[in-house]
Amino acid sequence: MDLGIFLAALGITLLELTEASAVGLALYADSKDAKAFLWVTLGVLVVFIPTVLVGKAIALLPVFWVRIIAATFLLYFGLRLSRSARRSALRSIQAKNSGNQKAAEEHYEKGIMSTGFSVGVVEAFEAAIVLVALIPISLISALSGAFVGILIVIIGTYLLRTQVRKLKQAYMKIFVSALLLSFSTFWFVESFMNINDIVLILFFLIYSLAVFIYSYKYKISGELP
Repeated sequence: MDLGIFLAALGITLLELTEASAVGLALYADSKDAKAFLWVTLGVLVVFIPTVLVGKAIALLPVFWVRIIAATFLLYFGLRLSRSARRSALRSIQAKNSGNQKAAEEHYEKGIMSTGFSVGVVEAFEAAIVLVALIPISLISALSGAFVGILIVIIGTYLLRTQVRKLKQAYMKIFVSALLLSFSTFWFVESFMNINDIVLILFFLIYSLAVFIYSYKYKISGELP
């Protein structure tokens, strides 16, 4: 067992899969459908299984186009969900004004679930690129680190799943939309230059504020359409 390889594999797995898990949790909280986790898991497995079985062959996949395609999907779904967040906010405001809370209820747009698959693929692909370099040095150490990282993410996601469901639907849609738009922007930029993952926090804060204002601008202005 090589401790350095183990920690490197653990770190990259935690970093990338935690981001995928965050999207899965957000989609689950909004939809109340456990299939959100299934889509993310399938995306991860599509990449991780070949990584373990064929090793360096995963590095032959075109990283640029994987990121561009995934970023495009996330941009589409992020914009779509921001509009849905606005509708949810308006219904909530109108229902509160009329005293009829049932008027605020709506079904989650299930088509957005496929976004989880894209997130799972790209995040797993980012981790796989590093794991491919670590596996030849110490197979056991690299796989052990990745396995422990996956286990930690699964346990953390399980513990958090009940808490996120308590949030209001409009707020969850704003959160998911901001998250998707942040990933989309990050992957578009990363396709052309190397940037630090910490930039995701800045993107998320900017998009969260933008989508919130877009969703609740009538409440802020005191007017309804």
